[in-house]
Amino acid sequence: MCTLTLAWQVFEDAPVVVAANRDEALDRPSEPPRARDFDGTAVVAPADAQAGGTWVGYNEHGLFVGVTNRWVGGLAAERSRGLLVRDALRQGSADAAVRMVEDAVADHEYDGFNLVVADAESATLLEWDGHLHVREYAPGVHVVVNVGTDDSFFVPDRRPEAGRQQAENARTVREALDPRAGETADDWLDRAADVLGDHEYGVCVHGVGYGTVSSCLIRLGRDGSRRYEFAPGPPCTTDFDPVEDPV
Repeated sequence: MCTLTLAWQVFEDAPVVVAANRDEALDRPSEPPRARDFDGTAVVAPADAQAGGTWVGYNEHGLFVGVTNRWVGGLAAERSRGLLVRDALRQGSADAAVRMVEDAVADHEYDGFNLVVADAESATLLEWDGHLHVREYAPGVHVVVNVGTDDSFFVPDRRPEAGRQQAENARTVREALDPRAGETADDWLDRAADVLGDHEYGVCVHGVGYGTVSSCLIRLGRDGSRRYEFAPGPPCTTDFDPVEDPV
């Protein structure tokens, strides 16, 4: 997943609201989101059929976890980042997930990542480039891409122009998804779905053998209500369908 937009503590009825696109090799196998049991923790998430982990999901405790790649080189990964997301989704809170990630990067090598964990009480961005940078999010809308977040990014050595463009895309998406007066979480998600699939914003990607392969919309309500919709293809041409949520 290469664009992850989080609205945290923006809407009174839904502290965690997410709209995200996943960019990946077109031939990489995956399974659509469904209810899963992660060692006794009920989770709703898709699965990477190649490495066995996932890239986005939430659990029975109201914890959301999502990851994007981070465009840094020189790391000798021994373990899939998707397995890190899977481990984080076993935790009972965002704070516990942060502590787990801190321990995990001390014990294993991973490729670069931007990992977002959020529940009703806290939201954190964890950036890994061989060193772990932990950033607590304030309430608001935040956009994460491969080169950082909408207000803090780096220029990768190997593809500087693409990095600058990603940063600009993140800022543009952030501006487009500024909450409107009287807007509900569901209203915002409907707008976000349009933004994710609108090529004007640059986050629906079409390349040779690579591109946006899926998109998701997630709302975690304070009252335990959920909304999870999934487009199993680029959101410019693929409808979002509801995901069954027995959690």
